[in-house]
Amino acid sequence: MSVKFHIEKRSKKIINAWASYDWANSVFFLVITSTIFPIYYSSLFVEKNTVILFDNDVNHTSLISYITALAFTFIVFISPLLSGIADFIGNKKRFMKFFIFLGSFSCIGLYWLDINNLILGLSCYFFGLIGAWGSLVYYNSYLPDIAFQNQHDRASAKGFALGYIGSVTLLLINLSMVMYPNFYGITGDFEEATIKAMKYSFITVGIWWSIFSQYSLYYLPKGNNNSKKFRKDIVWNGYLELKRVWGQLKNNLNLGKYLRAFFVYSIALQTVMLIAAYFGESEILWDSQKSKTLGLIISILLIQIVAIIGAIITTLASEKYGNIKTLIAINLIWALICIYAYFVKTPFQFYIAAGFVGMVMGGMQSLSRSTYSKLIPKTQNTTSFFSFYDVTEKIAIVIGMTAFGLITQSSGGMRNSVFMFFILFLIAAFLLRKVNVSNK
Repeated sequence: MSVKFHIEKRSKKIINAWASYDWANSVFFLVITSTIFPIYYSSLFVEKNTVILFDNDVNHTSLISYITALAFTFIVFISPLLSGIADFIGNKKRFMKFFIFLGSFSCIGLYWLDINNLILGLSCYFFGLIGAWGSLVYYNSYLPDIAFQNQHDRASAKGFALGYIGSVTLLLINLSMVMYPNFYGITGDFEEATIKAMKYSFITVGIWWSIFSQYSLYYLPKGNNNSKKFRKDIVWNGYLELKRVWGQLKNNLNLGKYLRAFFVYSIALQTVMLIAAYFGESEILWDSQKSKTLGLIISILLIQIVAIIGAIITTLASEKYGNIKTLIAINLIWALICIYAYFVKTPFQFYIAAGFVGMVMGGMQSLSRSTYSKLIPKTQNTTSFFSFYDVTEKIAIVIGMTAFGLITQSSGGMRNSVFMFFILFLIAAFLLRKVNVSNK
């Protein structure tokens, strides 16, 4: 059953239903890409931190960055294809549901990842990324459908806030499992039980994601069906729509300027978010393996808690100073954080960096999405414009993760990549100065 679009648009119920998907989906980004999985993955390479790939020793951190880049390359290819079909048949919710279950079952599959089963485990990680980010193509495109423009900032911020709260809730449960496995009946010595608890946490993510997403799927409309008859080019319709969006950028210079800036800072932002835990695991001087595990989880947890406050502050700042000025300020803050991060070595310094990252991370994501929604022209085919937005972001991630992997592999460490992020945030701040956005 679907709720009628013309009845529900702008209502509190439909906006809450849309925003609640962040509650369901964000556990993947926190537990899998940011916290538990990086710690578990790194524990597989305690004795040797390289993997034989094509007759070459590849750093395990570089390997995961290459797999991530490959996953996003795949997403870049398929998302226009599927979004075009979704817009054509007017049922993007069906595609969103497919990616939700692909991602959630892949999370459960991570339970079987070990050093002797890398191909299967990393394949599940690969498909988990596709499920998570593929579903966001459709989720983001719903924003103009369920809320009017003057509601976009607050609706977007509400989604991110719910995402942080939901993901932190599950992370706290997983943290208690990892630190007190015997309480949950997980057997073995502490190290063995901790590893088992991490594997069980992957299962909890899959279950959480699949169950809580049902609330959003129940209330969100199917989509807008503007098709009068079947067209032979339905398969390529998504690419044609992207081509049309690209063509409209020539007449919408403001949108083009924003996307250029968004592309530049997304290379840095998304890569930082994906590799933060790996940086903490490899570059920080922890006292022991146990303190490293606890410290990394606490730091990521700190980021999520502070990010809730950051998202609220960013929303208030955008209402007072405008979206673009706020985004410029956030990019400059990010540049300063990069300088500080290069010199971070102790756990306490890492916690300070985590606090500042949390303050600007959530607000930047939320404001980026709502700013784009204000700049796109009025259209019913919102999926095409948000597919273009997502493709831009994914290409940025591919470039960022590939560059990060190459820098790490060639230099033997992750610190040199920080300089790349610093330069990108400065360039983005400069490009944003040429963008105008109305907050009305």
